[in-house]
Parts: sequence; structure tokens; C-alpha cells
Amino acid sequence: MAVVAFPQSSSAKGYNDKVLNRPYADLRRWHLGFSVGLHTQDLNFAHSGYVTDAGESWFVEQPSFQPGFCVNGLFDVRLNNWFNVRLSPGLYYGSRDLRLRNVNTDEELRQNLKSTYIVLPVDLKYSALRYRNARPYISGGVMPAFNLTRKANDYLRLKPMDLYLTVGLGCDIYFPYFKFIPEIKFCFGIIDVIDHERNDLVDDPMGQRFTKSIKKATSQMVVLTFYFE
Repeated sequence: MAVVAFPQSSSAKGYNDKVLNRPYADLRRWHLGFSVGLHTQDLNFAHSGYVTDAGESWFVEQPSFQPGFCVNGLFDVRLNNWFNVRLSPGLYYGSRDLRLRNVNTDEELRQNLKSTYIVLPVDLKYSALRYRNARPYISGGVMPAFNLTRKANDYLRLKPMDLYLTVGLGCDIYFPYFKFIPEIKFCFGIIDVIDHERNDLVDDPMGQRFTKSIKKATSQMVVLTFYFE
């Protein structure tokens, strides 16, 4: 009897090593979840060449990056075995350190440009074949962003809305009771985000020299997100 029991036990162990966690999870019509993550915000400036009456010519750059925090909800809709549509509204908290330099005198000014965005990402997700408890994917989409933090009398101020094109890489990792999904996403702004209509500086013409020095600025973000579904 002992000889018979031993191979049965080994067979059961070998079978359990290959059991799939949540084998039917991807067949559901829709999923809910949430995410937390980190991101960095960047600005690319195109300068206008504006020179003030005093001969000042200002150059603006973002010399460093600061990590920000983001939290999102998740609503995932299955289209077929390969494609899903994901809606992940959320909040992005971050800041940008700007350096403003007068190229004629090397005078420098600094601005910490804080921002709180409500984001509404819509992504099309293409998943590869599942291998055991992992399934890699790529995604692409658009992300409108609405800026809730706009201070008067700043050197530069951003518009209340931005729009990004996004590309993401990630992997669904299946656990017994949930999916854990790490993802890195690259976001490319496609509109000018500088607020050129500075009504708050009407009584301060010299305060507008920084805005007039910028022809256009577009945003970029890199986002590292951890989804729980």
C-alpha cells in the first residue's frame, strides 16, 4: 500500500505545480479594479526669440525631474480574446522645477510649477497568449487631463486642459484571488499647454516677458503604475 501511495502523491504535486490561477478571469465581459503609481512630468519648450525693451531675452528649461503620485480607478471591457478597452479615471499629483535664465546677463529665476490633474485615459489593450500565470500586453490610447492647480502671478502658468497620446507595456500576473498588473506608460502631449492669455498680469507688463518668450510648450510623462484587478 505504501508503494502505491507514494506515486499518487508525486503525481498530485506535479499537477498542482501547473494549476492556473483564475483560469476563467479573462472570459468575463468586464472587470473593475484600481491602481496606484508614480510618474514624472516634463515640459519641452519652443522659444519665440522675444526681446524686451530693456534688452532681456529669457530662456526656460526644466533641468530636473521630481516623482509624482497617481491613483486611478479601472473599468476594463473585453472585446475578444486579444483586445480590451480600459477606462482608468484618476488623479495625478506632481510638480516641475523650471529655470528661467536671461541669456544676456545670466540672471536666473526659479519656479516650482505644481499641478493636480484629473485624467480620463482611454486605452486599447492587446494581450499576448497567456503563459501559466503571466500574460504580457501592449496598449495605446488618449488621455485628456484637466489641471486643477493654476496660481495667479506665477512666471509661467499652464492652461486648464492638456491632451496626451499614450503607449504602454505591462503584464497581467494572476494570483489566486486577484490580478496584479505592473505597467509602464509613455505619455506625449500634443497641444500647447502655456497660458498665453495672462489677464492676471495686465497691470504688470514686465511680468509677461516670460510668457512672451515661449512660443509653445508640450508635456510629457512617464508613468509606472500597479493595477489590482
